[in-house]
Parts: sequence; structure tokens; C-alpha cells
Amino acid sequence: MENQYLLWAIILGGLSAASLPLGSLLGLNWHPSNRTTGALTAFGGGALIAALAVELVAPTAMHLMHAEGAAARSEASHHLVNMLIGAVIGGVLFASLDSIINSKGGFLRKTSSTISYFTSKKAARRKQIIEHLGSSELIRHLPLDMVEDVVNKVNERNFAAGELLFSEGDAGDVVYFIEAGVVSVSSGSEHVADLESGDVLGEIAMVTGAQRTATATAKEDTLLLALPKDDFDHLRKESPEFESAAQALAASRLQELVDRDDVEADAEQWASQAFAKLSEATVIPTDTQLHEASEEHGGAPMAIWLGILLDGIPESFVIGSALVVSITAAIAQSGADSVTFATMVPYTLIAGLFLANFPEAMSSSIGMQKQGWGRPRVFFMWFSLMVMTAIGAGFGYWLGGSVGHGVVVLIEGLAAGAMLTMIAAAMIPEAVHLGGSNVTGLGTLAGFLSAVAFKLLE
Repeated sequence: MENQYLLWAIILGGLSAASLPLGSLLGLNWHPSNRTTGALTAFGGGALIAALAVELVAPTAMHLMHAEGAAARSEASHHLVNMLIGAVIGGVLFASLDSIINSKGGFLRKTSSTISYFTSKKAARRKQIIEHLGSSELIRHLPLDMVEDVVNKVNERNFAAGELLFSEGDAGDVVYFIEAGVVSVSSGSEHVADLESGDVLGEIAMVTGAQRTATATAKEDTLLLALPKDDFDHLRKESPEFESAAQALAASRLQELVDRDDVEADAEQWASQAFAKLSEATVIPTDTQLHEASEEHGGAPMAIWLGILLDGIPESFVIGSALVVSITAAIAQSGADSVTFATMVPYTLIAGLFLANFPEAMSSSIGMQKQGWGRPRVFFMWFSLMVMTAIGAGFGYWLGGSVGHGVVVLIEGLAAGAMLTMIAAAMIPEAVHLGGSNVTGLGTLAGFLSAVAFKLLE
């Protein structure tokens, strides 16, 4: 009989994860709109919340509520404490392992973590731009409310050593802010100056409307931030302070206007204030960016697989342990003859996991395909996860039958904490990013109620 029950656990584990390859197949052949993907992800999140609330947490809490006698109540209290401790450990453990895996490229497995990666990357770059612009006395005359406009409009320009930026007599159509490198400025055959990081280049022609008064050449590999003339003129029009600073800078070089030490101190304070004014911009990566990120993280395929496995481990273990509890209770109440596969299935748990896995696999498969992965490779990854979930459920059954009920509750707490952390950190943010708040709210409600409705089958 024990082997039969173990087989039941494996079947239930495979059944709950069968939606992984099915969702992958759908994602590889159909790319729904962001709104639809967001709704499905929210639906899966709601179903998973129902599964962990109804099947993992509620039984332990109800046991305490209905415990009669001091001994029974004490035991039930210990079990609930085990549940709470397990949930905390599970959440922290999941977050820690998830962070490690994401640092190796595992973030590419989920839309939410991929969006977060590119959003953080852009925010870091915007901060760098702010810090470099803060070295310019000219830009620091701008009202802080206009800084974000400048950050969004400057373009990065790279010049190799010896490359010409512009020649004397050219029309002035752009002003440069030097981020890194050195630019040599000359007039005729005479060397005028070497400009470095924090200096402004090309402002005279921009302010006066005259032709370039000097020739600029990259003395070494140089990175510049370029602001087109139309945007420069708009800033002059909108800010009298900026216009005055531009006029002054055109008449005399920046380092002749102020002491350099004061400039650096002011620049640091200005950069902090300006960065605080920036609104956070969510970045939806392009297919090219996804492909580049995948190539940038050489170990991404293994990290992605491990990340998906990390997401599935808690649920697979708890399927087996939950089956142990159900079978033990049924035998104690009505005898072994009353135990059948149909009566032992935790429908809400299996349905919740099935419904949650489907949109996750679909969404992630779409992302993997955009990263340049072949269809067979993507499908096999999800199929292997279904197999691993089935094995994990069998292991969970064996473990649940080998330890006391208090340890089983602790394991269920670990699973609940890890699953809830994953839902809050990945599924809900992804749904909001793609579908919006209202779609996420209604989708989560629909998923929750759908999973709970499976209780009618028990």
C-alpha cells in the first residue's frame, strides 16, 4: 500500500505541473497581448494564494481553533508556531536563493524580474548621467524640475582617439558634456585647451548662433553626452537662469568663473537633489536587449533552469506531505479501505498549482524565445521541470511519512512562505507591469475564487 500511496504522490505532482509544458507550448505558438498575459499571470497568482491559504495554512489554524483540552491546545499551538517559523524561514530562504540565481542571469526566466533588471539598469545609468551633468555649472542653473527632461534628451556619443568631433567653421548644432576621456581644442594651428570630464564643449556656437570657433578632437577614447540645439534652445527659453549661465559660459570658460573645489562640492549636492526629483521609469526590454542580456550572462540557461526549479521545489514537496496528512487522517477515522485516490486528492492545492504554473510557463517561454532560444530547448526545460516536480512530490511523501506531524507542519510553513514571497515578488508585479492595476486585481480575484471552488469536489 505504501508504494501505491507513493505512486499517488508522484502522479499528483506530475498533474499539478503538467501545465508547465502545456503553457510553454502555448507561449511558443501564440504571443498574447501584454494585457492578456498580465491577466493570466494575476489569475495564476490568485489561484496560488488560494492553494497555500486553504490547503497549507488553514488546516493548522483550524486545528488550534477546534482543539479541546489543555494538551491538545498546547500541541496545536506548537504546530502553528512551527508553521509561522517555517513561513519566515521559507520566505527569507527563497529571497536569498532567488537573488543569487538572478545575479547569474536567472532573472531572465520571468518577465517581472527581467523588467526589474532593465529598470534598475536604466536608473543606475540615469544616476550616472546626473552626476556627470552636475559637474557642469551650466546645467546646475536649471530648475530641478527640468533636469529629468535633460536626462531623457541627451544622447551618448563615443569618439575614438584621434576622431574629429567638429571643425572650426562648422555650424553649431549640438553641445557636448564630457563624461569620460579628453578632448583637445585648437584654433588654427594653436592648441587652446584640453577639456576633461565635467567640461562643456561647443556652447559658444550654440549661444551666439555663429559658426564653430575652434576644432575639437578626441585626444583619447571619449564618451560624451550630446544635447541637440533644439533642446538646448528650449532650455534657454524656459529658464532665465540657464540662459544667463549659457551667456556667461560662452563669454568665458567655466573654470575661470568659479573655483574648482567649490564646483565639485556643489555638484555632489546638486546631483543628489536632482536624482531625488527623477521619476522612476519602468523599462519594457526589446527583443534585442533580451538577446544581449542573455549573451552577457554566459551561465544564464543553467541559472534560469535552477531558478524555475527553485520556484517549483516548495510546491512539489508540499503535495507529498499534504497527501501523507490526508491519508493518515482518513485511515485513523474510517480505516484503510476508505482510502481511494479520488477521495485523497487535495483538489484546491492541485488546481491552484496547475492554474498558477500555466501562465508562468507561457510568459517565460515567450521571453526565452525572444532571447534566441530554440523551441525544443524551451519545451524540454519545462518538461523536465514537470518530471522534477513529480519526483519532488514523491520525496515529499516519503519525508512526510518519516517525520512527526510537527515537522510536516514546519515543511508546509516553509513552502507557504516561499510561495507567498514568490507571488508577491514576481507574479503580482509582472501582472501590474503588463496588465495594469485593475486587470491585476480582478485577475487575482478570479484565480483565487476558481481555486477555492474546487473544494466543492472534495
